[in-house]
Amino acid sequence: MQSTDELTNLLRGLNGEYIPPAPGGDLLRDGAGVLPTGRNIHALDPYRMPSPAAYERGREIAQKIIVQHLDEYGKYPETVAVMLWGLDAIKTKGESLGILLELVGAEPVKEGTGRIVRYELKPLAEVGHPRIDVLGNLSGIFRDSFVNIIELLDDLFQRAADADESDDQNFIRKHALALKAQGVENASARLFSNPAGDFGSLVNDRVVDGNWESGEELGNTWQSRNVFSYGREDKGQARPEVLNTLLKTSDRIVQEIDSVEYGLTDIQEYYANTGGLKRAAEKQRGKKVTTSFVESFSKDTTPRNLDDLLRMEYRTKLVNPKWAQAMANQGSGGAFEISQRMTALIGWGGTADFSDDWVYDQAADTYALDAEMADKLRKANPEAFRNILGRMLEAHGRGFWEADGEKLDKLRQLYELTDEELEGVTV
Repeated sequence: MQSTDELTNLLRGLNGEYIPPAPGGDLLRDGAGVLPTGRNIHALDPYRMPSPAAYERGREIAQKIIVQHLDEYGKYPETVAVMLWGLDAIKTKGESLGILLELVGAEPVKEGTGRIVRYELKPLAEVGHPRIDVLGNLSGIFRDSFVNIIELLDDLFQRAADADESDDQNFIRKHALALKAQGVENASARLFSNPAGDFGSLVNDRVVDGNWESGEELGNTWQSRNVFSYGREDKGQARPEVLNTLLKTSDRIVQEIDSVEYGLTDIQEYYANTGGLKRAAEKQRGKKVTTSFVESFSKDTTPRNLDDLLRMEYRTKLVNPKWAQAMANQGSGGAFEISQRMTALIGWGGTADFSDDWVYDQAADTYALDAEMADKLRKANPEAFRNILGRMLEAHGRGFWEADGEKLDKLRQLYELTDEELEGVTV
């Protein structure tokens, strides 16, 4: 009944008139709360993050992470890397913060207006597990949008490091004391991101350009770009000793997937940041680091293993005939989407050692060795088609794919033909 608000308020805005404000929210999560549309939307009040619901759901996720680790390794994780991204924090009203607070054993404290003024440490007896240390990896959007939250978290970590508790019950204090003994300043720094005013790990740039030799190089790139600390005093100071300690002790990585439309295999940022962190931590530790993801858009709060999610996404998208045909039918844009996912497949190979032959085999059969599909993609977007072929050949060259010799020969021929057409070579 109020669908006319869209055009009415557009005209009001163009006339410089007042438009009623309202929170934007997420349609699946907030339902009718985002209606009617056509209002001057804002994301959320950062002084009320996490919301009560986000805090409770985050706590549930963190508890499941702890239980999973106990089941797998028989001990508590010392450090968990939590990815703090701006968009998922906005959409969920701070679920990732709820995960972090439960790991540390803390809760929000509100003033009379309902605004959160402090993250208070709960007594260990109430927490039910040791205070687990956290490497908070901030996206550029989170870093720049939620300064108040960063300062509250920094204060929380300082108080946790100073708490009169035993090392075996407070891993934050344990690590801070070891750093102080080495003469390291700001030993309670736990929030790391890119240089101030800059964005991205650059891992995806290297993968896109193909200018890397080993996964270790990609981990080094991530680490060099995320060594900058943020808090009440730090505004981008490099703290390599602290970051190294957190990486060496990181037993797990956890991140929320906030979009139904875009997942781990769809955009470059997931492998460039989460994959890059995983590789950097594994280099420091000398062994694998479990990486878990939680869908923030469903009721299920079960953390799922990275490899399992990648396999599920590739089955349902890249090598799904229905998805492939739908993309091909979209012309140039669809071919680009396929191409992007082939690049991401290389990225996950470099950062997470993902090298399931069946994905490459089926992708080759679907997009390159099916003559009708190959012709359609080449005509729609020859550069994207060349990248699809090039990534398959690159995967074989890097050892991610044990390809059949005959299949490789066909791919090379297709690549050369497409390359010649793009370069305008005529025989």
